[in-house]
Amino acid sequence: MQDDFRFVIITGMSGAGKTNFMQKLEDMGYYCVDNLPPVLIARFADLCWKSTSNTRHVAVVTDIRGGSFFDALPQALDELKKRGIPHEVVFLEASDEALVRRYMETRRQHPLAKNMRIQEGIAQERKILAGIRAQADVIVDTTAMKTGDLKEYLSSRFGVDGSGTDMQITVFSFGFKYGIPIDADTVIDVRFLPNPFYVPEYKYSTGRVKEVADYIEKAPVTREFLGKLYDFMDFMVDHFKKAGKTQFTIAIGCTGGMHRSVFVTERLGSHLKEKFGHVNVEHRDLHRNHIEHDVTDSSEG
Repeated sequence: MQDDFRFVIITGMSGAGKTNFMQKLEDMGYYCVDNLPPVLIARFADLCWKSTSNTRHVAVVTDIRGGSFFDALPQALDELKKRGIPHEVVFLEASDEALVRRYMETRRQHPLAKNMRIQEGIAQERKILAGIRAQADVIVDTTAMKTGDLKEYLSSRFGVDGSGTDMQITVFSFGFKYGIPIDADTVIDVRFLPNPFYVPEYKYSTGRVKEVADYIEKAPVTREFLGKLYDFMDFMVDHFKKAGKTQFTIAIGCTGGMHRSVFVTERLGSHLKEKFGHVNVEHRDLHRNHIEHDVTDSSEG
């Protein structure tokens, strides 16, 4: 149970990106606590370590915002070692120029520069943190690091499993006549596929009904399209996961969101579930249509 436990202590220079670092870990499934007093770290780590809940991957941020409490961090690290609790100390830093620029851009005050210039506060903080920096397992220089670089680094080093971050995939159908969705990463237009709307017996049946699905799928263009769509989406999901993306939403559209888009969404959803695990499948505009037969009606007959 304890083999998969990870306890990451994030510390370092103010303005180096500790909060952003923590938020990215949270997106990856870590349980995160910001500004935890060091005196509580060992007790909290022990609680998580022995827990049978989902707190198997934990990250805490502690820094000079804690004032005199922060002085207890070396003792907290010693206590973790004594208890045999696995942990990693990540120290974030950046050049003086980068830190000054970030504070100037955000117009925030450096914690130690209340009565001095920002650069003087940074210099003082470096001296205070020199001992902790020397104990760090990992030192990350964020001076030139972009968001994409940070995601890739976190995914490779702190991924919850060997494949990198878990990603929530959602596939949903929609009708163009009801508006293009604004919350999709990728929009696929399937209005070129055969339209059951013009077949009287299928007009009021959804794309989930077997007879309607068979009608759409028997066309050579549909089979060719599905094969290419699967390859394209597999490629995108694989690379987005590697880039650290935590959510990927695919919208499949036809005219009314009842036949073709529903059929393709169901097929693509099943394919992605087979390859990547859990996938959310939704149909945004089905309720806007006049429906006489849906999948439940088909299964009952």
